[in-house]
Amino acid sequence: MRIRATATAFVGALALSALAVPPASADGAVAAAEAAAPYALNASFSGIKINNGKSIVAGTTGTLTVPITYTLTHGTDVDITAEDFFTDLELYYGASYFDSAAGLYGNDWAHCTAASPTVAHCTQSIVVHPAEDLFNSTAGKWKAYAYVRALNGQDPGSDDFDVTKTGAVEKDGIAGPSVLRAAKLSVNASPEPVRKGATITVTGKLTRANWEAGTYDGYGNQAVKLQFRKNGTTAYTTLKTIRTAANGDLKTTVTATVDGFYRYVAATTTTTSDAFAAPDFVDVR
Repeated sequence: MRIRATATAFVGALALSALAVPPASADGAVAAAEAAAPYALNASFSGIKINNGKSIVAGTTGTLTVPITYTLTHGTDVDITAEDFFTDLELYYGASYFDSAAGLYGNDWAHCTAASPTVAHCTQSIVVHPAEDLFNSTAGKWKAYAYVRALNGQDPGSDDFDVTKTGAVEKDGIAGPSVLRAAKLSVNASPEPVRKGATITVTGKLTRANWEAGTYDGYGNQAVKLQFRKNGTTAYTTLKTIRTAANGDLKTTVTATVDGFYRYVAATTTTTSDAFAAPDFVDVR
């Protein structure tokens, strides 16, 4: 993934210019930064879709790829094919991009294909490594920050770099996806087989990904539905709703009536994905 400072170097033009021209006062700093800012590039974003409009559900291992698409509308003077033209969308957790607690960035800039002289369709992806990129405290709703930067032949690393000859546009506070801790559910209905009219004890456990520890820990005090599907049918019926113990354990009883499948189901929360236990069949005799 790109280092945050690398991306910031391209989009933090005001901060960069303020450093390049030391002012005599706070008011002078603002004036100098504004005077040395990039010009407003004639470009705008629309049709932004992140992860196909779905939440990002992350476990504890491996990677997952988040696809991103958007439309870039621009003036005829904007050359999207130039080597020093960049556009990008990044995800962050916090009040704003420059005041965020965590961020997710792609390895490459977005790739834009011209649909007309003034419209381009852009695609990119972000590869997420949960064990390296995510923190439990940042599970929940994220935002997005999109920007375009046209350097127009200017080299930010050179002594004669002139930021006023570069163009920039940005859009902060874009509604992003929820980044959720993956949840798991287990179920065990016993005894099996069982006599009709006897009591069946249904146990299980609800756990969720701990990104920092690389484990799945018990998720306590959560509402979980016990559902039943009669053998030979496809629809489940909710029998009851119970809550997990502090360690995520589940336990309840039902009366045996007919052959069928039992499962536990947990709904999505603000920080954690939904979960469905693999059904457990009970033979009633």
